[in-house]
Amino acid sequence: MISLTPEVLAKYEPVIGLEVHVQLLTNTKIFCACSTRFGDAPNANTCPVCLGLPGTLPVLNKRVIEMAVRASLTLNCTVHEHSRFARKNYFYPDLPKGYQISQYELPLATEGSVEIELGGVKKRIGITRLHVEEDAAKNLHEGLPHSDVKAYIDYNRCGSPLAEIVSEPDMRTPEEAYAYLTTLRQILLYTGVSDCNMEEGSLRCDANVSVRSRGTQQFGTKVEVKNLNSFRFLQKALEYEIERHIGVIESGGRISQETRLWNQAEGRTVSMRSKEKAHDYRYFPEPDLLPVHVSSAWCEEIRRSVPELPEAKRTRFVSVYGVTPYDAEVLTSTQSRAGYFEAVTKAGVSGKNAANWMQTELLRRLNESGKEIEASPVSPSALAELLKLVEAGQITGSVGKKVFTTMFESSRGAADIVAAEGLAQINDTSAIEQAAREVIAKNPDNVAKFRSGNEGVFKFFVGQVMKATRGQANPQAVNEIIRNLLSEPK
Repeated sequence: MISLTPEVLAKYEPVIGLEVHVQLLTNTKIFCACSTRFGDAPNANTCPVCLGLPGTLPVLNKRVIEMAVRASLTLNCTVHEHSRFARKNYFYPDLPKGYQISQYELPLATEGSVEIELGGVKKRIGITRLHVEEDAAKNLHEGLPHSDVKAYIDYNRCGSPLAEIVSEPDMRTPEEAYAYLTTLRQILLYTGVSDCNMEEGSLRCDANVSVRSRGTQQFGTKVEVKNLNSFRFLQKALEYEIERHIGVIESGGRISQETRLWNQAEGRTVSMRSKEKAHDYRYFPEPDLLPVHVSSAWCEEIRRSVPELPEAKRTRFVSVYGVTPYDAEVLTSTQSRAGYFEAVTKAGVSGKNAANWMQTELLRRLNESGKEIEASPVSPSALAELLKLVEAGQITGSVGKKVFTTMFESSRGAADIVAAEGLAQINDTSAIEQAAREVIAKNPDNVAKFRSGNEGVFKFFVGQVMKATRGQANPQAVNEIIRNLLSEPK
């Protein structure tokens, strides 16, 4: 690509839309009773229906529609009372029937939206449609004998239920696309409709990207980018494509409408196939399935089962627990984390203390040990026990951190550790004064500095007294006693 200056890049506006495929969290496939379990032996979870054998008929899994409606409602879509499946015809080894059962002219839901926030600015991203379809099989092109000349196919995934969520072309930067996909994933996880595991293929994303001169309304020629199996790859691929488009236009060339793949090893996209002419999938209504009917009563029943969503939870955390918007965002990033926080506060700990300790101690240790909060060796009740000791002044904050480390490593209770190791806070002013006098006596130079107006050395004395008392001295008493001693006449 040609080198582009910031001034040249600023002349153009990217236009981005995402197509997200989400595997719905059901035990069985969309049209048969085969398991959707990931990781089983290749081709173990198959039957005549999902293998497309002659004479078989699909039977719709009601749970799939329930999950898709649930997702649609949380994405502010209009769920249609009547929708219909269609046959999408194309020939490829991963499609045993020679067609995919999807939805076309009558999708399950349309006209939704997701609100993203970037740099403190909120923006609404429109959702064109959410429709339901079956997944294809998985082609394996490497890591197997003779895979340089043969393709292997695992049909376990074939027939797994998918919801395809198509956005409006409302995103203007790779960062907005990243924020949209992150927000979408969080909502879907909260509602329990999918595990959104990109490594297992439960969440897959294709991007449509074009550029146009700033101030113009007409879209440029779009390119579809596939193989975006991580959030980071999505952002990098979009950055590459935007610069490639601008480079082609600036050099007097023309963008070809095509499908490209992201090649992470080379850090660039590569052409996969031309899309100059619309591919004719010869859609027609699926003759073996009745139209889908979602009554208003059933839709309302599903709506009532939708849990509190991340945005509402963040707002409530700020107003009810007095935490900052940043803290609320961290604490609600997953449902498990939010649940842990609320369990700590319900045990009688202030929201601010619970938030601070979770972020500075618990999440840091979990990250270091590679554990999720569900596997935390310190339970919410155990953390609450520790924080109550700190709030009641029975131990100092610094001692509390040492106790937490022991709790995390041993799963012992806070009170037990404090009692066994003699870590209770020292409130005896005579003992604190004795330690302070010893520190002052050993540091005459710093005493002279303080008395000559150098207030900065005061922290030195506080630190030394706390060190001498193993961090157990009452910090307020330490400050008062040291100041009184240093202020005594020479």
